Amino acid sequence: MAVNTALMVSIRIKQLKKQRRMMTLEAFKAELQEGIPSVLPAKQDYDTNLNHAPKRKEVLSTEEKKLALKNALRYFPVEQHAILAPEFAEEMKAHGRIYMLRFKPKHKMYARDIADYPGKSLQAKAIMLMIQNNLDHAIAQHPDELITYGGNGAVFQNWAQYRLCMQYLTEMTDEQTLTIYSGHPMGLYPSHKDAPRVVVTNGMVIPNYSKPDDWEKFNALGVSQYGQMTAGSYMYIGPQGIVHGTTITLLNGGRKISKNGEGLEGKLFLTAGLGGMSGAQPKAGNIAGCISVTAEVNAKATYTRHSQGWVDEVITDLDELCTRVTLAKKNKEVVSIAYQGNIVDVWEKFDQENIYIDLGSDQTSLHNPWAGGYYPVDMSLENANEMMTSNPELFKEKIQETLRRHATAINKHTAKGTYFFDYGNAFLLEASRAGADIMAEDGINFRYASYVQDIMGPMCFDYGFGPFRWVCASAKPEDLEQTDRIACEVLEELMKVSPVEIQQQMADNIQWIKGAQENKLVVGSQARILYADAEGRVKIASAFNKAIKNGVIGPVVLGRDHHDVSGTDSPYRETSNIYDGSRFTADMAIQNVIGDSFRGATWVSIHNGGGVGWGEVINGGFGMLLDGSDDADRRLRSMLFWDVNNGISRRSWARNDEAVFAIKRAMESEPLLKVTIPNYADEDLINTIY
Repeated sequence: MAVNTALMVSIRIKQLKKQRRMMTLEAFKAELQEGIPSVLPAKQDYDTNLNHAPKRKEVLSTEEKKLALKNALRYFPVEQHAILAPEFAEEMKAHGRIYMLRFKPKHKMYARDIADYPGKSLQAKAIMLMIQNNLDHAIAQHPDELITYGGNGAVFQNWAQYRLCMQYLTEMTDEQTLTIYSGHPMGLYPSHKDAPRVVVTNGMVIPNYSKPDDWEKFNALGVSQYGQMTAGSYMYIGPQGIVHGTTITLLNGGRKISKNGEGLEGKLFLTAGLGGMSGAQPKAGNIAGCISVTAEVNAKATYTRHSQGWVDEVITDLDELCTRVTLAKKNKEVVSIAYQGNIVDVWEKFDQENIYIDLGSDQTSLHNPWAGGYYPVDMSLENANEMMTSNPELFKEKIQETLRRHATAINKHTAKGTYFFDYGNAFLLEASRAGADIMAEDGINFRYASYVQDIMGPMCFDYGFGPFRWVCASAKPEDLEQTDRIACEVLEELMKVSPVEIQQQMADNIQWIKGAQENKLVVGSQARILYADAEGRVKIASAFNKAIKNGVIGPVVLGRDHHDVSGTDSPYRETSNIYDGSRFTADMAIQNVIGDSFRGATWVSIHNGGGVGWGEVINGGFGMLLDGSDDADRRLRSMLFWDVNNGISRRSWARNDEAVFAIKRAMESEPLLKVTIPNYADEDLINTIY
């Protein structure tokens, strides 16, 4: 009797849990379908437990503030304006932006099973899943402000835009396309099933109005936003997205400084930044097998990464740090250490204590130096944030003074043999603007190379290798395990017949994917990334689609970082190893997103800004849903082949030897591909003329 009673109680508990889940799920669906509520929701308290964006500096005149209010109120019926207008004005005063915090949804923000989303289009459901993943509190840097990473990389400008976008996606059919202007859902338009379901633009302002202060103004007015690279594209997958690239960079950086082929064992990597994508650095250091020290001024960011297991130890005292690093070097440990404090203090202290740094870099958000991307030395975070808005000119002086000290300290270490590389965060660019001793003898180029110039460009991008990624839309860990296995099998088969020029890239990626599960890289959605060329991407994607068709796994969303072969024109990062004078042009990124859109992408995006700063880069991305259909297989083959070979073609035309090799190989495999190959001028001939 007792056994039967216990069994009945257990069954009843399961029934109640299922019922509660169904009620929660129905409430979630209803809130998405509702869009902007017709009845004003209750005003919400400011959540002090979350990591918030710093207050933005005041940039609007009184008349412009009135315009910003009018712009915000157009989302709401006139009868609500008397309540909302003073509230939004107070938000502008308190935060420098109107976020519409009253309209934050009640549902928890995370990537659910695609089957849990309401709607008429599976593709639209995939986009909703990816938007929520970008805003997951475990991922988003400033979730209340809808900022995913980089200090200002936004998914939307305000919560009304989020609600309206999700409502449109629940209503969308496969014969419609949603257009989004810098976070604002402009509307659903008739299209066709082969068109993208969503087209996103972020920050696409006229070039003469593309300076940092222009962004501050347009963003405060609510008419433009900084989408970073993968935030405003809904393709961010947490710090894992950069772990792989950072791991490859460290491994290849180690090979550059290697003597007799030894690895990174016992070698020290010093860098900064634990907030958004930079939070991947300690994990990458562990995987690469070195000692890493990463400085971070924001304690919330530091301890978040420590709690997630992305950094092993946290140290707050410089003397203790020196003792710990010395011991780690002696024992040749593999350990990641976070220093809670300013990176400049570490560079200077290690110089004083004669602690040798093998590899050095920086991943602070220097694309955003005046609004929280980089902090002055000898000043608390709180005081710096206050000065940022109360005295922005003095704050700028302090930042530039710190950059000069930072560069001076680095120069002292490189004189001892340290290999320093710019990690594409605009460190060298902003240091040069601050008057730091960072220029080469010619007065034109920087003293140190970008990691793309030295490592990723010639070793990866020119061969077509870049950050291919996928998300298991079922939200099941077992599906991710299956995709890891499938991808590994495909790569191992490809490596058997790969030319010697790309054997190292293939080996690195096979090693990466085999260790993916044990390294516990997932934060948020069940996602994975690896570097693959066009052939690898097409074959992996096709194998996934076949597995979906056979019921082995659920649907999969494909994507990539914009930091890739073709997606981004960035003269100080992605295209810094383009030497034909075209690195300041953006034809490649624009051609890329246009080409992806009519070759089968589920959604496409194009951004001004991202990684190195507003006005410094144009970058584009895509997302593609695999559902097991023949149609999906047709689209993936067409789009992925173009998405990579567009960039290889441009790099080949710039006379990059590795890219010439890669595009010739691509033409051999595809009879319909015919690319213009450059002829090489004789240097002696040119020199006789000039």
